[in-house]
Amino acid sequence: MRKIFRIVLFTLLGLVVVFTFVFLWRKSRPKEVVYEVIAPDIRTIENKTVATGTVEPRDEVLIKPQINGIIAELYKEAGQSIKTGEVIAKVKVIPEMSQLSDAESNVRQQEINLEYLQQVYDRQKQLYEQGVIAKEEFQKTATELTSQEESLAQARDRLSIIRDGISKKSDAYSTTQVRSTITGMILDVPVKVGNSVIQSNTFNEGTTIASVADMNDMIFKGKVDETDVGKVREGMDITLSVGALENVKFSASLEYISPKGVEESGAILFEIKAAAKIPRDVYVRAGYSANAEIVLSRADSVLSIPEGCIEFSNDSAFVQVLKAETPRQEFEKRFVVVGLSDGISMEVKSGLGREEKVRGNKKTDRKD
Repeated sequence: MRKIFRIVLFTLLGLVVVFTFVFLWRKSRPKEVVYEVIAPDIRTIENKTVATGTVEPRDEVLIKPQINGIIAELYKEAGQSIKTGEVIAKVKVIPEMSQLSDAESNVRQQEINLEYLQQVYDRQKQLYEQGVIAKEEFQKTATELTSQEESLAQARDRLSIIRDGISKKSDAYSTTQVRSTITGMILDVPVKVGNSVIQSNTFNEGTTIASVADMNDMIFKGKVDETDVGKVREGMDITLSVGALENVKFSASLEYISPKGVEESGAILFEIKAAAKIPRDVYVRAGYSANAEIVLSRADSVLSIPEGCIEFSNDSAFVQVLKAETPRQEFEKRFVVVGLSDGISMEVKSGLGREEKVRGNKKTDRKD
């Protein structure tokens, strides 16, 4: 029994020694690195930059009142279309007491003058009919009476404007009615009925009753980094992507590049503007955030390989060209002339054939 036990024990020890020897032998064997093999491709490579910004109306007009007062009525609200001359709101005038008092006093004075001249005219008319005075003197009195009637009418109009904001002679052009100066869409009405408003003057820009813009004429406003601004020029085509509109892109034409940059978060940025070409079936709201893709350079139908396949040393670039794939991979170092890159693929101008293959990333470790 002991003999059988010894045999089994020595057998197990031998197996352990053999297994350890085999494991160490396999561990010490050299490993072959296997790489991916990449074939060159014919493609169009574009070098792009992205500018972030917003889509806005080209011209947004702020409608302001022509008199001081209080909003009595609002006829329009944001989102409604409006035409030139349409009334947006009505302003109730709150007159200044000193101006009102002066205007009323002027009306009374003109009425007194008119009453006096009317009496003079009546006496002159009787004397003229009796042949006592000359026609010239009578006509002079009639002219003075007519002039006084006009002065009284002007005084009453002035009183009406100060008190009510409306002139009886031109009530169609009343300053109490705030009208739109352009045709477009109302973007905002920041006032409510009962709010006090002031007119625009030399010392104050006035209260905004509404902002109106033509939504058919939109532009993109964004900013480009100083490293790319030298590569863009007016007239370049831009592709706009609006964040609020999924899978919708439309074109634009660059029409303005700011001559002066501004510093933001340590970077110098330059403002750009581009005329957006929005399809009729796409509704874009003012202020949508958008990204603009600008193609800085382009190479059409060129031989290209992934940029990771290219190695750089000083001013030279080279690739590892596949010479043999079996029984083991063999590569040859070859210098190439490269061109445009989009960050993923790079153009190869010379040094590599269309049918040749190059070494890519490390794939697996294979043992002999």
